[in-house]
Amino acid sequence: MKPLPFILGIAVLISSCSKQTPAINTSPSAPETIPSAITDGFITYILKAGSHYADQNPIKALAISEMNFIVKFDSSAIYQTVSPENQYDINKLYGFSEGYDHHINSARIGWAYHNSALRLYAYVYKNSERLSREISTIPLNTPVKCSITISGNNYFFTVNDAKTTLPRALSTELANGYQLYPYFGGDEVAPHDIRIKIKVL
Repeated sequence: MKPLPFILGIAVLISSCSKQTPAINTSPSAPETIPSAITDGFITYILKAGSHYADQNPIKALAISEMNFIVKFDSSAIYQTVSPENQYDINKLYGFSEGYDHHINSARIGWAYHNSALRLYAYVYKNSERLSREISTIPLNTPVKCSITISGNNYFFTVNDAKTTLPRALSTELANGYQLYPYFGGDEVAPHDIRIKIKVL
């Protein structure tokens, strides 16, 4: 006859190796919350760390005379570049090409963070010549209304009440091209995930 301690030890070993069936929660789950980026009409674009391009940039043809939108930046728009001289590079926010190549003719609002302020810029290509001009500084976590309008040989840019103008190569009534989305750079890629919310008006 085997001693009692040996038999008890075997029983404990068998019970510890038996498969445990997890409890199943049959109570109704709470309804899924719809992200505010959908319910308030904004699309959230994410510039992933290590990337130039936003996570959403579908090809979209345009034929427009103006583009109006609201943008909201949060604290993720504060960044430090690896090379100090790149801190002044202009990132791209939103705009449109004129034709098949936006490096020939296009208009965008750009952005950059330096000297403790988030700055928005008018940014164009005119017959492959790049031109830019600061429009305004803007606060974080605040809706800011932006627009780009074409008229003759000019692009008119507004950021809230601030305005500026840059020359345009074409003089057509409509800009025929494609949508341009948020882009980080410049020379460097996004140093961390950057979130930008845009609502088209």
